[in-house]
Amino acid sequence: MNDNSLKKGVSFISQGDIFAIENVKSFAHGCNCAGAMGKGIALQFKQKFPEMYQQYRHLCLAGKFKPGDIFDYKYSEGHIYNLGTQETWRTNAKIEYITEALNKMLIAAEKDHVSAIAMPAIGAGLGGLDWKDVRAVINDCARYHPTVFLYVVESYKKGTPCIL
Repeated sequence: MNDNSLKKGVSFISQGDIFAIENVKSFAHGCNCAGAMGKGIALQFKQKFPEMYQQYRHLCLAGKFKPGDIFDYKYSEGHIYNLGTQETWRTNAKIEYITEALNKMLIAAEKDHVSAIAMPAIGAGLGGLDWKDVRAVINDCARYHPTVFLYVVESYKKGTPCIL
């Protein structure tokens, strides 16, 4: 990472793979609250972290993961923040769910001394929201949590290192 990566706030990266950002071991993604991770980056999380997926699915089926919630899965190297951005995989994300989940995630990250989180363009794409609206929410939420730096990859390209 270069010296600019030590600044607090958000870095929007036009294209790359969140899992290829050097020295970042904590990740976040938007997901539905019905227990499905069958498409997009959610499917990658399911494949990379099968135990996380099983716990997430159990929470959903038990009605314990709702829109606006987070499921913080701790693994050996960091955290996976599952953000409840949609009720089901058939419904669109809602900006208020994203705002609530982001704030909860940033508070949890601060408590756990997580300094950097990589994430995709949550709520856009399969979530159905306008990216410029979601981007503004991410910027706004990050302002209040300066100890956590967010790397947001706007367009996914598997295996592509992100240029910071």
